[in-house]
Amino acid sequence: MTDETKISETTQKDVVCKGCSGKLQFAPGTNRMKCPACGMENEIEVSTVVLEELDFEKFVNEFKEDSTTQEVATIKCQGCGAQTTFNPNVVSDACPCCGTPLVVKNATTTHHIQPKAVLPFAIDQNKAFEDFSQWIKKLWFAPNKLKQYAQQKDKLSGLYIPYWTYDSNTSTDYTGERGDDYHTTEEYETTENGETVTRTRTVTHTRWSFVTGHVDNVFDDVLVVASNSLPKEYVEKLEPWELENLVPFDEKYLTGFKTESYQVDLKEGFEDGKGKMNEVISNTICQDIGGDHQRILTQNTVYNNVTFKHILLPIWISAYMFKDKVYRFMINGRTGEVQGERPYSAIKIALAVLAAAAVILIFYLLGKN
Repeated sequence: MTDETKISETTQKDVVCKGCSGKLQFAPGTNRMKCPACGMENEIEVSTVVLEELDFEKFVNEFKEDSTTQEVATIKCQGCGAQTTFNPNVVSDACPCCGTPLVVKNATTTHHIQPKAVLPFAIDQNKAFEDFSQWIKKLWFAPNKLKQYAQQKDKLSGLYIPYWTYDSNTSTDYTGERGDDYHTTEEYETTENGETVTRTRTVTHTRWSFVTGHVDNVFDDVLVVASNSLPKEYVEKLEPWELENLVPFDEKYLTGFKTESYQVDLKEGFEDGKGKMNEVISNTICQDIGGDHQRILTQNTVYNNVTFKHILLPIWISAYMFKDKVYRFMINGRTGEVQGERPYSAIKIALAVLAAAAVILIFYLLGKN
């Protein structure tokens, strides 16, 4: 679904200040663009277009480079594989996902499915940096270099990451087993005060019976991150997202920020989405089986009325290199939730172990005396 050609400059559109003709940037937490040169703010006219889902099967079968796609200038990082955009007239930068140097001459244009909606940044770099610093302070045994790194606000970059959302009505036939507990009383012998005595106790047993059934589920906006360059387990911990605040896609919200292009395509993303749906379906089946215990033997699910949309969600991100390994820290650009990988200082851990051992030894000696 892509067609790449080499280019020598970015294609991101400039937005010009009405006051001084400077380049505007989106101001997080507002619906305005602000000029860093003169401070003038220009209002973003919010589209009244209703956010409609696209038919999944129809789109996959009829995909073509038309109004549903856009041509995007991206630079692929050789370090982590992330594909991100450059800001206008920037000729070199660093990958926001791992810190690897990037140059614009390595950029390509790619036809991608155009985002349907965007969730604009609600917290600015100052607030994100404050949340990030507080998080770093709580990390026990973090290297001193990490805490020094966390004092550099410019290491924090604003990035829109790609997501798919899927809707579906599911119909599932299943077979399984229902376990119902029952209790019996049994005698047993034990030794008390040197004598053998007989006692009774209650024992729980489970009676299993074969069952079949059918359940239906309705799924709305199942989120699937479409990036392979960020640690998925931490990205998902940034949830929940305020999807009710999504606005129709407008490039004005992207100005001043980097944007990552999706690496997980539409069909691959739906397979991930099925995995999330199946967890819910399994819970529904267990509720339908009832009893005290449940075993699911088979489940056959049909996915009906599948629709999707491509959206961009905001994070503040920082990449830190420690002993030849990259650690990523991410902040939800709406809520300030911080997640990330972290290194440990072997020296600090060793000193803590020695200090604990010394305290134990002191108490032992005091106890003997």
